[in-house]
Amino acid sequence: MAEYQKHLYMIIFPINALVASQLEPRAFAQHYTIGSARHFQGKVVFAELDIAFRDPYFKIDEYLDKTVPHEDGSPKRTKFISSYRVLEHVPFDVMKKLYLVTVSGKALELSPAPYTAENVPGLIRIFQEIAPVRNLIASRLDQRDFGEYITQDTAKGASRVCFTQIDLNIEEFMTESKNRDIIVSPIPDSNPYRLLDCLTELQQVEKKTVKTISLSSVLHSISYRVLRHGFWFFDAEGDMIFFPIPNRHELETTHYDWWKNAR
Repeated sequence: MAEYQKHLYMIIFPINALVASQLEPRAFAQHYTIGSARHFQGKVVFAELDIAFRDPYFKIDEYLDKTVPHEDGSPKRTKFISSYRVLEHVPFDVMKKLYLVTVSGKALELSPAPYTAENVPGLIRIFQEIAPVRNLIASRLDQRDFGEYITQDTAKGASRVCFTQIDLNIEEFMTESKNRDIIVSPIPDSNPYRLLDCLTELQQVEKKTVKTISLSSVLHSISYRVLRHGFWFFDAEGDMIFFPIPNRHELETTHYDWWKNAR
């Protein structure tokens, strides 16, 4: 019988789950998106974890022992270990790679890197929280301050979070929407009037730094192409891990097969 290496994957979107598998990352990406009718058909974001990772919250050894080939010799594709409070119990130093998977099963591998950008203070940004909360947020906080804010204020966030940023020309949207009875949101599945109200209040009320546009995620309906910078993970202790998305030139050349499917 064939020998397969075992892997630990943390799915971050569309659910947050810890999974054991005998599939390599790109094969796992294809299986989870287009390879099985039992699983999600759409975008998937997941991280590969250090196989040596253990935490008392998870029965990892028990489920790894059950992650064995089928009788016909094919690999065990998924063995769910946990689907509840997963990110909360996964330290950042065991996250090896992050994978952005298109609806057609193409995976872009991201490696962690320092986030060194010098941010313009007070600039309004659109953040999509991914796990464990899924709010769409407009904020005058930069990425570092926003990460600190949502991990310290657990009434609105959580002790450990993942989020990304949506690239939006806010001034253009507000100018085009001025004095119009009917407006269209540049962010799919979001209320354009709510979006306009949130942005207007952030511009006019100095003490207001965060406004919730929606309580549900739009990540399933927007393109990976409109994501800015990458993916941030923060915790309440002030730790951060950042997975940058390559620039457009690199995506169009080195990762063209993924890029052309990144809808």
